[in-house]
Amino acid sequence: MPLVSASNTALPALSIVASPGKRRAILELAHEAERLGFPALACPSLGGALGLGVSLAHETRTIRFFTAIQGIYGNAIGEIGALASHTHELSGGRFALGLGVSHEPMVRRTGATMGPPLSDMRSFVEALRSNAKYGGELPPIYVAALRDRMLDLASEIGEGALWANASFRHTTSQVERIPAVLRGRGFYVANMIPTVIDDDKVAAAAINRRTMTTYVRLPNYRNYWKAAGYVEEMERIENAMADTTSVDLGSLMSDEWLADCTLFGTARDVLDGFERWRSIGVEPIAVMSSTSGGQVKAIGQLFDLYR
Repeated sequence: MPLVSASNTALPALSIVASPGKRRAILELAHEAERLGFPALACPSLGGALGLGVSLAHETRTIRFFTAIQGIYGNAIGEIGALASHTHELSGGRFALGLGVSHEPMVRRTGATMGPPLSDMRSFVEALRSNAKYGGELPPIYVAALRDRMLDLASEIGEGALWANASFRHTTSQVERIPAVLRGRGFYVANMIPTVIDDDKVAAAAINRRTMTTYVRLPNYRNYWKAAGYVEEMERIENAMADTTSVDLGSLMSDEWLADCTLFGTARDVLDGFERWRSIGVEPIAVMSSTSGGQVKAIGQLFDLYR
């Protein structure tokens, strides 16, 4: 018996990654998410977000989906615009283009040069829209926004804002920056949340600590979490990274911080967490991991709650 049902509990959006060698399996998960009534699919850049979007336009019929995120550096504006327009048209308007500045270490790997994030994002969106006369009508644009100034820009130039690994307590006040008139018009707000379902909460937390290790290494995320009030935790991590000896960064993550930025534990714990985010007007996006398998196993555990 399911612990909950789609008929009496709002489902989260779901992140799916087009992992090389498993892309067909991921599309099957998309079919099942659509059948169960999940509201949306988020497509991260891993494996190719725009490519996955094209496949979803053909393979699904009713579910919304969006890139979360497509980086603006190292990519031709005309190509992104044409692909976004193509997917928008073929999906019947179910697609949205989530854009972000990504992270400096990742941008460097593309060979691109990262400029001032706010002005670069503004310029990119302006150029994208100017080129629409050649590439076709664009879908709604969501802007990845951790900090207040990027959120303000998203409210100005976009149709939605996306967070990832956000602090719940900080986001509660941040969403108040979004003009009420925009929210009334359907301005979309969502957060990608690392999520593990397991009755063994310690084991589940350990998986999220491993996931978050990637992000605490990034300066822009550490600065965000400092602004969210986690100065001591981030300074401990920075000091450890400056040390030449190997250190387990996960051991420096406080339980409070981890519970504020991720979801883990029993099914009830996770479901309550989704509802907590929804209560402040933010759609939760479940980014699933498992203590006993990979992406397919983890998403299957989420599906089991609603079957």
